Amino acid sequence: MNQLSDRINNLSTSATLAMAAKARELRAEGKDIIGLSLGEPDFNTPDFIKEAAIEAINQNYNSYTPVDGYVELKDAIITKFKRDNNLVYNHKQIVVSTGAKQSLSNVAAVLLNEGDEVILPCPYWVSYSDIVKLNGGVPVEVNTSIENDFKMTAQQLENAITPKTKMLWYSSPCNPSGSVYSKEELRSLADVLQRHPNVFVVSDEIYEHINFKGEHFSMASFEDMYDRTITVNGVSKAFAMTGWRIGYIGAPEWIARACNKMQGQVTSGANCIAQRAVITALNADPSRISYMVDKFKERRKLILGLLHEIDGFKTNEPEGAFYVFPDISSYFGKTIRGKKINNATDMSMYLLQEALVATVTGEAFGSPNCIRISYAASEENIKEAIKRIKKALS
Repeated sequence: MNQLSDRINNLSTSATLAMAAKARELRAEGKDIIGLSLGEPDFNTPDFIKEAAIEAINQNYNSYTPVDGYVELKDAIITKFKRDNNLVYNHKQIVVSTGAKQSLSNVAAVLLNEGDEVILPCPYWVSYSDIVKLNGGVPVEVNTSIENDFKMTAQQLENAITPKTKMLWYSSPCNPSGSVYSKEELRSLADVLQRHPNVFVVSDEIYEHINFKGEHFSMASFEDMYDRTITVNGVSKAFAMTGWRIGYIGAPEWIARACNKMQGQVTSGANCIAQRAVITALNADPSRISYMVDKFKERRKLILGLLHEIDGFKTNEPEGAFYVFPDISSYFGKTIRGKKINNATDMSMYLLQEALVATVTGEAFGSPNCIRISYAASEENIKEAIKRIKKALS
């Protein structure tokens, strides 16, 4: 007898984490799996950040932290927002959490009521939809295409808004497509939202520094959107600190206060040593991590060149993050080596079993014609992985 709650029974398993677990199982069986499924930089955390953590340990930082973060970390976040995003926040508008995923979850918990609609331009990060549903909201998917660089237009946004619309969630640079919204594109969306003053925006900017255009723009920097935008960020991606679990928001004070209240009943404050290390990370000039961004750009060129050699893989050129999101729908309905490919999930599983390469189905991101391939891997692994994929599909 299943006595679990409807809440957990209706919750999907994270597709990226599920694929990573499957890859680990196969490795344990002795299979030579190349993992291109996780969005995790393959760099070590920079030494200057690790040294700050060691110093914090030596200074005996070991007590409970303030629920919404150390004051010194808030100072660093405020400085970073002003320096990088032209955003002015005060201490009461900042909440530090255990990763940006908790930041998103907090926002959903404090703003959504049962039946509230949240617009999600597809593709979206895997957890958006389930975080919304977990908090009583209704995800409203807006389909985009590779021809439009996977970006939602102002007209599509207008068409998606109903009297029940409470929020718009998007990421730029986008996980999984790598697309980056320009200032002009965001302004066109903001112009639509001016006609709908009760709709809030979650702007997920976790990949901000992994940007090959060289320019990043924040929705909240528009004066007429500042009071309606929650800016979400963290250190996992740009600083190669995935396991340190620090994310944060800049938001209207009443929303930040509510997130602080929610977090106080769930996890309380984030890890003390990680917070001290992040103070050093955020106070550093972004040029100190540019070597990682340069390497990702080289890998992007490499993987796009290799994928163009595979018939039936249709790609755009991502402008940020470290993913490619090829449309592989030309394979649907075909049988390869006795296995029928009906959808992106079939393709992803086929590549895992036949090519021993872990990718993620686009269905998890709301784009069922695509698969996500991470190039946060060595050039050697990228070359070998695409070689295996090409062979498995020939």
